[in-house]
Amino acid sequence: MKNKFIVIEGLEGAGKTTAQQVLIDVLKQQGIQDMVFTREPGGTPLAEKLRTLIKDGIDGEQVTDEAELLMLYAARVQLVNTVIKPALAHGAWVIGDRHDLSSQAYQGGGRGLDRQLMDSLRQTVLGDFTPDLTLYLDVLPETGLQRARSRGALDRIEQESLDFFHRTRARYLEIAASDPTILTVDANGTPQQVATALTDTLTHWLAENC
Repeated sequence: MKNKFIVIEGLEGAGKTTAQQVLIDVLKQQGIQDMVFTREPGGTPLAEKLRTLIKDGIDGEQVTDEAELLMLYAARVQLVNTVIKPALAHGAWVIGDRHDLSSQAYQGGGRGLDRQLMDSLRQTVLGDFTPDLTLYLDVLPETGLQRARSRGALDRIEQESLDFFHRTRARYLEIAASDPTILTVDANGTPQQVATALTDTLTHWLAENC
């Protein structure tokens, strides 16, 4: 099988960590062992420092929506150029916890930033580089946030209003509906139900695309 770049997306509490383990298990069953794992924002020393700024903010200073977006893209291009592209070039499968779709949904949908700005920035920074497959875990914001709160303290973005997450989810669904490389999985059920749906979705995709 030719190696691929696969991304897991979703709101807080969608179950991305569990989905990653399901993905690993399915790939191993296919005989795939060489995998590289990334997360966004983060994944390199520079990107991890930006992650802290994005997640925690700066005491006494409000992070503007535009500054947040630019930090995300700075972290992303650093990760893509120094980790993801080299790993793909060496034949590894890359499994990403979030990628550009997150910015399109959270900053474009949740924050309401201008679509032309979002498209221009994405094209400038990433060009034609996109994942081979994105697994979007669709969860109701109320359900996802309840799960997130059960894990502990919420970060700066997780503390946003419920309306923010409804806007974010709406943008996720809008983009997924028009992009055949994004497959939506219902993540509102039990962990076992979600795992079964993910396994079926990924197995079918691998059979058709690898």
